[in-house]
Amino acid sequence: MPDLLIELFSEEIPARMQARAAEDLKARVTDGVVEAGLTYAHAAAFATPRRLTLALEGLTDHSPTLREERRGPKVGAPEKAIEGFLRGAGVAREDLVEREEKKGTFYFATVETPGRPADAIVAEVLEGVIRTFPWPKSMRWGAGSLRWVRPLHRILCILTDEAEHRVVPLNVDGIEAGDVTEGHRFMAPAPFSVTGFEDYSAKLKRAKVILDPAERAEIIRNDAEQRAFASGLEVVEDQGLLAEVAGLVEWPVVLMGDIGAEFLDLPPEVLMTSMKEHQKFFSVRNPKTGRIERFVTVANRETADDGATILAGNQKVLAARLSDAKFFWDNDLRVAVDAKMQPWTDRLADVTFHNKLGSQAARIDRIAALARELAPQVGADADLAEQAARVAKADLSSEMVYEFPELQGLMGRYYSEAAGLPAEVAAACEDHYAPLGPSDAVPTAPVSVAVSLADKIDTLTGFWAIDEKPTGSKDPFALRRAALGVIRLALVNDLRLSLEAEDGPLIRGLSAQPGMDDDSDRTARATDLLAFFHDRLKVHLRGEGVRHDVIDACLAMPGSDDLTLLVNRARALQGVVDTEDGTNLVQGFKRANNILIQAEDKDGVEYRFGADPKFAEADEEKALFAALDAAEAEIAPAMEREDFAAAMSAMAGLRPAVDAFFEAVQVNAENQIVRRNRLNLLARIREVCLQVADLTRLEG
Repeated sequence: MPDLLIELFSEEIPARMQARAAEDLKARVTDGVVEAGLTYAHAAAFATPRRLTLALEGLTDHSPTLREERRGPKVGAPEKAIEGFLRGAGVAREDLVEREEKKGTFYFATVETPGRPADAIVAEVLEGVIRTFPWPKSMRWGAGSLRWVRPLHRILCILTDEAEHRVVPLNVDGIEAGDVTEGHRFMAPAPFSVTGFEDYSAKLKRAKVILDPAERAEIIRNDAEQRAFASGLEVVEDQGLLAEVAGLVEWPVVLMGDIGAEFLDLPPEVLMTSMKEHQKFFSVRNPKTGRIERFVTVANRETADDGATILAGNQKVLAARLSDAKFFWDNDLRVAVDAKMQPWTDRLADVTFHNKLGSQAARIDRIAALARELAPQVGADADLAEQAARVAKADLSSEMVYEFPELQGLMGRYYSEAAGLPAEVAAACEDHYAPLGPSDAVPTAPVSVAVSLADKIDTLTGFWAIDEKPTGSKDPFALRRAALGVIRLALVNDLRLSLEAEDGPLIRGLSAQPGMDDDSDRTARATDLLAFFHDRLKVHLRGEGVRHDVIDACLAMPGSDDLTLLVNRARALQGVVDTEDGTNLVQGFKRANNILIQAEDKDGVEYRFGADPKFAEADEEKALFAALDAAEAEIAPAMEREDFAAAMSAMAGLRPAVDAFFEAVQVNAENQIVRRNRLNLLARIREVCLQVADLTRLEG
């Protein structure tokens, strides 16, 4: 079985596209050859800035001959129908056989499709892959019709077995496939031929090209850490930047340079962001002071002066970039210190948040009012919460955030500190955007929590007020993320918020939105928004193993707009149904409920009262009365103190008595008094269990 090696050699491929392109090449070629009847043992794809490579091991050298039996028209059908079938099947009249089936006698033909050599299949598949490759952006150059991310120069495509290697015959817009590739653009540009993947990989390395991006990344990481350690410093970890830089070089050479002393007092985040965004530099930190003091850059070649010239050029460019950052920082500090950020907040009146929801300034007024109302419920000082809300967005008008939008919030903290505002206010400026995702840290400082909740609830109620809700996979205003943020803030901080109450945050948030004057309309939208929260909660709790039907069972209970209460109940119920006793009790409950429903439909009455132990005949019946009395004595006070775990544990403790009752007792006894008493006893089972959750909503 031969091995297949493919390399598509071009001008530089953008780093952000390389990993996906390598996977697309692998998936499309392997899918194509398998569909054509070939098999393979292993496939691996690689990418460098100038090449996409695919290696397949153990490829079969021919596709199998296929024999397929096709049913044709009925015997006696018109001649033209039979001739059409013969043409389609590619057989002669004498090759047809007749066979009787249920619906009559039909002609059958055996169609044989001969196998094809791997060379022909690979050539056909690869040409199709190249011509239809799914680049996010592509270009056409020269006189041909081929589109590629950058001009494609070479196609290497060979099949190698134990005896020899052979080039797969292929021509794409004048680019003839061969067994030749090139090494590093500057250090080893001469073309060379290869005989297989091992030979290819070894010769590339000698030609100053490291094929595997993971290996390039590891070299960069290790060399950078070693250089920093030797100077008593540490590299700031950034996996995204590491992957990107590994996609910019074929032969990584790590260099460490100095940051000018005049820039060392800039906030570390400003230095890190400027170096990363503009220069793709790694930040090097002094662990004793936390300051960013040096940088690491990665060159794509070795030089006679060990990178001194490259480093000098990078330092010069970096100094120009950081001069801009220092200019922004100094200007912003003057506004923060001298004017307490007032010009920035005034400027937000001219910034439209949404054409139906008004300006950023109007939105800040809504957030400030809501933060003040939420403050007592989250343990925050109302004045500080309102003050924080009014300055939290001020940095959006600053020069630094205009240049680096990803620093919004963080710069607000720095500027608030410089303006002499309280520490709680400064912290809220940075924290109120959080959490931004399911793994992001959640604010816990009361003022930060109040402002973060107000910000997210205003966003949600605002877009609900104008009917701009997420649809399908589209969520242009990140409303799912905002809802998840509210959920995580409530759960992490154990907040008890009745979201849908008349004076609750949803109604208050909607009331503050433009055009929300109708009480019934506000209530309807609040109910719809609460359902959206519940849907996001189901997704959030899926990772904990809490089933959707468990949440549904808890949603049917009072207080479902209190997310903390709802989750505590759901977690307790999930803990019960995960046990054998809990599972069996649910089955017993459903059996009791079904018997009751049937009896009530038949008799036209409700069996809800009057179960009396004196009419109990069987010992199991008497034991169930006693078990229900004991469970009720535990469940009622546990529910009162919201100890759902204790309540549901008491409920699960009913399992032995319920099981024994159904095994020994016939509910529909001939004696009608006994029958009614037993049905009322089943109603007690239902009532006791429904105190903790609506078990009728559980699946299974």
